[in-house]
Amino acid sequence: QVQLEESGGGLVQAGGSLRLSCSVSVRTFSEYNMGWFRQAPGKEREFVAAVDWTGGRTPYADSVKGRFTISRDNARNTVDLQMNSLKLEDTAVYYCGAAGVWPVAQSWDVDWWGKGTLVTVSS
Repeated sequence: QVQLEESGGGLVQAGGSLRLSCSVSVRTFSEYNMGWFRQAPGKEREFVAAVDWTGGRTPYADSVKGRFTISRDNARNTVDLQMNSLKLEDTAVYYCGAAGVWPVAQSWDVDWWGKGTLVTVSS
């Protein structure tokens, strides 16, 4: 059983920054590849970023490349998403996911999900 809990969401003005964190309760966190996804109202859940178990591979969606940074700390069982230069279109519920496969690029790659944290970007 893997439990994930996201934190750090909130309301931010366009151009601002937020840092999301995902805490993972599992004995073997370092064996999982991790991903961040988001779902805006009326839209499907979409890939944002992923990090492999080593932390060495970090693919990003084109829409966030250069603005978001994913990182993991295997000693603390956490994976973070630093979001800079936020845009109105970044407004969504952000979900953290744990996967046993690589790459992590689609929702169906993820085995375990958190409940999500809401990010609202205002003008």
